[in-house]
Amino acid sequence: MSANKVQFIYENKLIELENPDPNQTILNFIREELKKTGTKEGCAEGGCGACTIVLGELENKKIKYKAINSCISFTPTLHGKQLIVVENLVSKNGSYHPVQEAMAKYHASQCGFCTPGFVMSIFAMYKNKNNKNEENIKDAISGNLCRCTGYRPIIDAARSLKKKNSYDDFDRNNSKIIKLLKKINNKNIIIKHKNKKYFAPKTVNELKKIIQQNPNPNFLSGGTDLSLIVTKNRQEIKNIIYLNNIKELNFIKIINNEINIGATTPLIQVEQFILKYYPDFNNILRRYGSVQIRNVGTIGGNIATASPIGDTLPLLLSLNTRILIQAKKRNKEIFLKDFFIGYRKTRLKTGEFIKSIKIPIYKNNKFKAYKISKRFDDDISSVCASFNFRVKNQRIEDVFIAFGGMSEIPKRAVKCEKFLLNSKFSEDIFEKAKNLLKKDFNPIDDMRASKQYRLEVAQNLLLKFFLETKSNKLIRLS
Repeated sequence: MSANKVQFIYENKLIELENPDPNQTILNFIREELKKTGTKEGCAEGGCGACTIVLGELENKKIKYKAINSCISFTPTLHGKQLIVVENLVSKNGSYHPVQEAMAKYHASQCGFCTPGFVMSIFAMYKNKNNKNEENIKDAISGNLCRCTGYRPIIDAARSLKKKNSYDDFDRNNSKIIKLLKKINNKNIIIKHKNKKYFAPKTVNELKKIIQQNPNPNFLSGGTDLSLIVTKNRQEIKNIIYLNNIKELNFIKIINNEINIGATTPLIQVEQFILKYYPDFNNILRRYGSVQIRNVGTIGGNIATASPIGDTLPLLLSLNTRILIQAKKRNKEIFLKDFFIGYRKTRLKTGEFIKSIKIPIYKNNKFKAYKISKRFDDDISSVCASFNFRVKNQRIEDVFIAFGGMSEIPKRAVKCEKFLLNSKFSEDIFEKAKNLLKKDFNPIDDMRASKQYRLEVAQNLLLKFFLETKSNKLIRLS
């Protein structure tokens, strides 16, 4: 069974849209059809946060509030969710929400263009009852840019919410919203709008049937890359298959001493889960885009996009990750190191998709990762490096070294690895090994960094790994 209607909750009511434009952004829907203009467009690529809204999703019988960038999310993806925009925060009696009150009290707005986005990012943190410490506050607003006020009064406003009672109109209506969310149809969605098609299957089997009938689809999950075809290139995407309604592809579990992650698992969930096993992986993910991006961006999408920078990719390579691919007739498993074949080109054939990834748990290895970028938060790497070593009796028994930003693909430093394998774990050996990176990589000059800078940084990061591991101390700037 399938339906051509998108259903979601807005202002405590069930809203239905019949065959909406699959290329319409949620931002444009809010501004043009709901006539709510508090949500703004700044960058149209999910980088400034002016368009931030919050979606309520039912998880384990509770509503989870997620801040997202509405400028790079398409309207049909609202299906099954609660839509909250900045105007909805004001109570029916006209009183402001505690987050809005705090922003006003601490003079956290000047021109006001970015303010609704900040309010919504802080609102999501507030509603999820996250600890309002300095780290979480800065993380919550890391995807929101302000050009005139500065961040101190905004952080002060968020900090003041520690003392506030979190009970609000959303809590009063909580039972009603949950009932409405449960009423939303659980069917496959098939939308046909003029010359465009949009499919949102509920199962992998339905997905395979749709692919057979539509052999050249654009797979949509977080859409942080795909949507830019519409918002930046001003082109149409005529055939979209949305993967995030397939629960079979969204999971994290430990099987046979490996972390198994479904392809559509949001990066924010990976970030939280992986902290126990690889703290540096968690650290890099917390600098991956913003909370808004990580709430929708997925591990499978990051791999399939095959960006030479993609910050999870060097880490996954150094952990000798494998990926499970659904081919036409069967599943096939390959090492990630064999997946990338050229600039943004992979071994995925037409109609194939990534089902899951498998990350080995190295209990006795030293794993470290480093991201070098011009800005600490919400920035693309100049160089991303990851190291995974097993050292016993001062001898290197196993070694995996991977870099992003050093080649047209993220890749392993195989010549450097070969030299280090079975060598003494000493500074002298690492000083020699770092020179081999020139043979492994031939980076380019671009707007982010020069070739020479990248090579020198990569060499220094290899030495940094040795010094931190040897001394068992972090050598970091904060």
